[in-house]
Amino acid sequence: MIERDFVKQKKKEHQLRQFISANLKNVGHSYTELQRTPLGEKVIIHTSRPGLIVGRKGQNIGKLTKLLMTEFKLENPQVEISEVENPDLVATIVGERIASALERFGSNRFKGIMHKTMADVIAAGARGVEIRLSGKLPGARAKSWRIYGGYLKKCGDAATMHVSKACVVAKLKSGIIGIQISIMPPGVIMPDHIKIIEPEEAKTEKEETEKKDTEKVKKEKVEEKKAEEPDKKTEKKTKTKKKVAEPKTKESDAKKTDEK
Repeated sequence: MIERDFVKQKKKEHQLRQFISANLKNVGHSYTELQRTPLGEKVIIHTSRPGLIVGRKGQNIGKLTKLLMTEFKLENPQVEISEVENPDLVATIVGERIASALERFGSNRFKGIMHKTMADVIAAGARGVEIRLSGKLPGARAKSWRIYGGYLKKCGDAATMHVSKACVVAKLKSGIIGIQISIMPPGVIMPDHIKIIEPEEAKTEKEETEKKDTEKVKKEKVEEKKAEEPDKKTEKKTKTKKKVAEPKTKESDAKKTDEK
């Protein structure tokens, strides 16, 4: 029973994500995140154009919450929107741009659209890009066109975990065109990346560590001296008081003997 409930829940989440992506077209929608809270279910929409999703005075968000309540029977859905920092590194957003450009300008300018998007992605700092279009381009026969640039992993853990992939569809008069995009973001450390330390670098590192150790020892000695100085001052004060008190006692004794 627990397994069936788990499967139902995951199916519902998948359907909800598909529903949101279908209703939010040409808005720069990246992905949706679902969270459960004590107040209700929280839906976080990541997008590059948050103003279009919000609408005037939050009209679009209000409509979306009502649809979620009616279609998926959510009690109190809380819809939040977060802006994507660098949309040129998200495959879904780049795919939407290509699809909208093809639907707007047609299939005759598909090569220019591909090259321009690839240049924008690489300028954003991506390590590698691959764009593949398949369909009736530019003639009546179906073909597949591929453009790539930079360094991109095709298999292994790096390809599955770090590479951003997306499949988008563009509807033209000639037919449907499939768009496949793969983007490798910057800052990805490969498992085969090995840093070899040269002997000169090792020497410099040792010298730096030795200097740091000597500086620490010097600081500790200075602190010890500072801590010892106030103790010496207190000892000197006590000694001076005793010396001053001794001659007074002798003079008083001499006066007493003279009086006698």
